[in-house]
Amino acid sequence: MTDDPKAALGRTRLGNPPNGDAPRPPGACRVLMIGDLIGKPGRVAVEHLLPELRHQRGIDFVTANGENVAGGMGLTPSTADAILASGVDVITSGNHIWDKREIYPYLETTDRVLRPLNYGTHEVPGRGWGTYEALDGTHIAVINLQGRTYMPQIENPFTDADRLLDESSEPLPPVRLVDFHCELTSEKNAMGLHLDGRVSVVAGTHTHVVTGDERILPNGTAYQTDIGMTGPVWSVIGFEPRTVLPRFINALPTRFEVGEGTVVFNAVQIDIDPATGRALAIERIQRLVES
Repeated sequence: MTDDPKAALGRTRLGNPPNGDAPRPPGACRVLMIGDLIGKPGRVAVEHLLPELRHQRGIDFVTANGENVAGGMGLTPSTADAILASGVDVITSGNHIWDKREIYPYLETTDRVLRPLNYGTHEVPGRGWGTYEALDGTHIAVINLQGRTYMPQIENPFTDADRLLDESSEPLPPVRLVDFHCELTSEKNAMGLHLDGRVSVVAGTHTHVVTGDERILPNGTAYQTDIGMTGPVWSVIGFEPRTVLPRFINALPTRFEVGEGTVVFNAVQIDIDPATGRALAIERIQRLVES
């Protein structure tokens, strides 16, 4: 994907205006990546919006982070099936993928639900990446990585990504999407620059807070620090405030409950050249869905 890196310096391009519905560049594969779905409200919002959104915008391939769908923590086979039936092609995840034990055998039976690659392979169910075919016939690799700062100390996502990209027994297709599930903005920034020119997209998940820094990096990789959540807007990162605020006021433990009411849908749309894997455009999409 890369040309001479020195020639690319200073060529970072900002994304299209949010919700602008910019025309697709000729020949581009159009991808949609949806942020963390929170509980039933997030799942229902995707079921409501996605079919029409795919049709209106001519979207060829969709990913969604589904690790918080089952009651706000974890994923179950039935909720995974519902998300896939709504038009999501691949479900990505993060540290909460392990919260519901019933998902463990499911991860062994499907390649459409990913767990972070850098949990390794020793007695860890599922897979961290896969290749798929988009509606337009483009072959797409989806890679799920997880950060390590303020998170479980699993394998190094940077070197695991290097190993996959540089040493895979079969070359990955040019179009490569990375969901980097990570706490720190700096760690996400670092991953974007580390993979610039080697993948098509690095999009962050996990914090549930959308960032407005969508851009195309100098060597052709689209980047956004965090896509943001798809969940109740009047909430604390998707959860009912009365179940969260006591932790900040008096430090007492509480059981989080998924919030209610109007849902915000956050996603990022990327147009990609199928031949080179370079991102041609990136656009943030946000919708409000009344419950």
